[in-house]
Amino acid sequence: MIWQTSRRTLSLEKTLVMAILNVTPDSFSDGGKFFSIDEALKQAEKLIEDGADILDIGGESTRPNSARVPADEESRRVVPVIEAVSKRFEIPVSIDTSKSAVAEKAVEAGAEIINDVSGLLFDEKIGAVAARHKTAIVLMHLRGSFETMHNQTPVEDILREVSELFRRSIEKAQSFGVEENKIALDIGIGFSKTFEQNLELLANLDKLVENFPSFPVLVGASRKSFLGKILGDAPPEKRLPGSLASAALAVWNGAQILRVHDVKETVECLNVVESIKKRRNQNE
Repeated sequence: MIWQTSRRTLSLEKTLVMAILNVTPDSFSDGGKFFSIDEALKQAEKLIEDGADILDIGGESTRPNSARVPADEESRRVVPVIEAVSKRFEIPVSIDTSKSAVAEKAVEAGAEIINDVSGLLFDEKIGAVAARHKTAIVLMHLRGSFETMHNQTPVEDILREVSELFRRSIEKAQSFGVEENKIALDIGIGFSKTFEQNLELLANLDKLVENFPSFPVLVGASRKSFLGKILGDAPPEKRLPGSLASAALAVWNGAQILRVHDVKETVECLNVVESIKKRRNQNE
């Protein structure tokens, strides 16, 4: 399987590591750290040296109780950074946004992947932007609006719910002309889900992967609050063991893209997981 962006073909023979680069003042884990272009470039260089395959740049926090950022402000945050990163490095850049206006400007600045946390739910015109520019797109599962996505009444069957929304998001994207080999699916850990449902999705990820064999599945569990709960209310910066454990299990169960904060440690973890997995496949 491959994942096609507007500029290159990404092989999925090995797990792709999508590194998080937030240029926000209030993201739950690293808000305010890389708000300037110089700091963002330094962090980008470090993430690349650590083994990142993709840089995912975002200008709006989606943590619980975060406020919506106007499109102009979000663009002001991300566009200069995307331009600078694209000029200096060869790594593919993803824009983490759920606004078509921001996606348009980010793609024009050099982004070749659009990572939409709403799966075209908030602003379906992102599908048109992706089709027009031939970018890759990540469609994530969540329910509700930006303001209510973390306060949804739990559904009874989370696997069925995620599968149904994936199908709707894929159909919507393809209605705009987005090609199949440009679409990836994100199970949306931490969004519109209970603690138990986050665990269930990771435990049964192989079932979702089997249901969507044409699409790479992305998992973004890095430093999420459900890990903090398991680890005795550990703060985000103390959740590395949980992040690596969830990454290993996700890849073992079929995830092909991981969205992470701790790139070097994740790459080392994946070297072990994929070596063991390769051996298992040779014996089947």
